[in-house]
Amino acid sequence: MSDPRRELPSVSALLESAAVGRLMAHAPRAVVVDAVRDAVARARKDPNAAPHGEDEWALAIGDALAARSRPSLRSLFNATGVVLHTNLGRAPLARAAIEAIAATAAGYSNLEYDIERGERGSRYTHCVSLLMELTGAEDAIVVNNCASALVLALNTLADGKTTIVSRGELIEIGGSFRVPDIMAKSGSRLVEVGTTNRTHRGDYAAAITPETGALLKVHRSNFAIDGFVSEASLGDLAPLGAEHELPVLHDFGSGLMISLDAYGLAGEPTARDSVRAGATITMMSGDKLLGGPQAGIMIGSASAIAAARRNPLARALRVDKLTLAALGATLSLYRDPAMALREIPTLAMLTSPVERIRERARLAALRIPSEVIASEATVGGGAFPTARIPSAALALRGDAEAVERRLRFGEPAVIGRIADGHCILDLRSVNEADDAAFVEAVSRALA
Repeated sequence: MSDPRRELPSVSALLESAAVGRLMAHAPRAVVVDAVRDAVARARKDPNAAPHGEDEWALAIGDALAARSRPSLRSLFNATGVVLHTNLGRAPLARAAIEAIAATAAGYSNLEYDIERGERGSRYTHCVSLLMELTGAEDAIVVNNCASALVLALNTLADGKTTIVSRGELIEIGGSFRVPDIMAKSGSRLVEVGTTNRTHRGDYAAAITPETGALLKVHRSNFAIDGFVSEASLGDLAPLGAEHELPVLHDFGSGLMISLDAYGLAGEPTARDSVRAGATITMMSGDKLLGGPQAGIMIGSASAIAAARRNPLARALRVDKLTLAALGATLSLYRDPAMALREIPTLAMLTSPVERIRERARLAALRIPSEVIASEATVGGGAFPTARIPSAALALRGDAEAVERRLRFGEPAVIGRIADGHCILDLRSVNEADDAAFVEAVSRALA
């Protein structure tokens, strides 16, 4: 019995066909050649499903070419109900931030040029005045993420010395990165105090020695401890640090700039709260509750921030012009809190009334074979870890795994979740401005 793979056309024969020749008018020859090889390799794995005839081979090669031409990083719809989904890029940017990126990317900018003086300037001046205005801090510096902000702060203020932190705050963040491991790279030695569930001001005080360089307060990410618990607040630690002339560092992560208590999201400190409580340096993310680009924001005392700015490590951790443009535009929206809640997608999604989410789901269901169901969304990004936000979702008809796969492989992809035997699409994490495009993407994937 002959091997059916012997009947497959060669790569060179396919390249000489007219149909494949037409593909070369739209893509470089080398890329088309690789796509032909991909199609032949796929046919060799399953000869029974191999294309027949020139037209079928052209379609198979065209699919392979599309796969090779598709960018690795591409946009998609987040319908998981997790608003700040780390795997899906966290905070979507406000329109003002997107326009600022486009304007800055299109040409030259005064990234490191002082227009008033007509001489070299510093990229560390951008966003500083806005951060000072919005938080009450004396100074600020922006680096590339919150972990790097922690490393820079510790290396600047406690290199070669010890940093005291509660055992209950030695957290692990995404990707198996742990705060103690990140701290170790700063050059400061970790000193653990208290227990997992209870740490007191006196535990920090008892651990202070001439070798102590800093006291550190870390916001717990993605979990909460309840029951027989106690912790020393930032307000407890600031006077202790002042008494011993030690800096008090606060890694509060979320980047919350305005209170969300009125929307049922309580218990998360704002950046201004941290400054007011007496932190020497407060560190936070730009792409979580702040709703901007990935960045590590450091705000605090003028002397501590100036020292961080002089640290050679700051150059290795600096951000680019596009990040600064997006961050500056996002921060500007906070000058009017009502505008921030309306224009920053993360805040708009978190604070939208459930009745509005339900109405959007009802309208979507008119075009998508589904049932509107009650759902619970979450904040994500390590903020408000126990909060459950009332929402509405579409429970799609059909085999859940097959439907989920079709959505995931759509253009653009739609990412949902499987629960109770259905593929669920939660509208809380879909930007309302994208509803029409979202419905179109789902309909096309399921057609």
